[in-house]
Amino acid sequence: MERSLTMEIVRVTEAAAQSSARWMGRGKKNEADDAATSAMRDVFDTIPMQGTVVIGEGEIDEAPMLYIGEKLGTGSGPKVDIAVDPLEGTSIVAQGTWNALAVIAIADEKKLLHAPDMYMKKIAVGPESVGKIDINASVKDNLEAVAKARNKAVEDMTAIVLDRPRHAELIEEIRDAGARIKLIPDGDVAAAMNTAFEDTGVDILMGIGGAPEGVLSAVALKCLGGEIQGKLMPSSDEEVTRCSSMGIDDLEKVYYMDDFCGGDDAIFAATGVTDGELLQGVRFKGMKATTQTVVMRAKSGTVRFIDGEHSLKKKPNLVIQP
Repeated sequence: MERSLTMEIVRVTEAAAQSSARWMGRGKKNEADDAATSAMRDVFDTIPMQGTVVIGEGEIDEAPMLYIGEKLGTGSGPKVDIAVDPLEGTSIVAQGTWNALAVIAIADEKKLLHAPDMYMKKIAVGPESVGKIDINASVKDNLEAVAKARNKAVEDMTAIVLDRPRHAELIEEIRDAGARIKLIPDGDVAAAMNTAFEDTGVDILMGIGGAPEGVLSAVALKCLGGEIQGKLMPSSDEEVTRCSSMGIDDLEKVYYMDDFCGGDDAIFAATGVTDGELLQGVRFKGMKATTQTVVMRAKSGTVRFIDGEHSLKKKPNLVIQP
């Protein structure tokens, strides 16, 4: 995979972030998502690659663009799989809260998991804790193993968990083990990424979220040297049938890093839409906008934080308030 794609996908996430950020706090999550998706799709058309969406906005009959199977790029260049979440945290933007991102992951063709759009149980950690977690082990055992790897007491650990009724038992188990908890309303890709950065104060992600987000998280953690494990959690007979149609018959299967993202190369980029622990959200002032992006490549292990300043004179769609 050509490393020039690293900066190309930054252009894509920056465009999506700027477009959706105009909707921050306006209570209109669908409009924010549509703005991000449209901007992302427009920039993809300019990139020299032969891309196929494997994680996107839905099936072809559900999404007008960035649908699963859609071809992206100019039609020349490397063949790549693409996972996108134009706006990870639509409700976050609608409410004006923390950690909304525009996210892309790419890998060589047929190297990304084609995860069905359903729930997945996940556990994720940063580099120090690789090889120490087991999704089938107890919450207490995992917390103790990660605490030992990080040379911390369990009482000093922070687990990040989506604030959902389905996590009531998990939350109780974490509390019983003595660890601290950070509950988040949405945004488990950002949460998984945060486990790999010391300054975020997050040690481990636990709980049930979306399977597609699991793939995006895995690419980020592969670039960062972290780890994620997952198990699909179909919630209906229809979803079980969908798994079967995709060749997934073992619903107890544990998905490891190489299942999510095979090969030795992948690129991940995320631009902040609203402020978070890792990235600042989009700022607008007059005829300028500023963005913050993290972009990383698994093959080289390089992680870059990019501050962008954008002239809105050449982006009139961002000047007029929606």
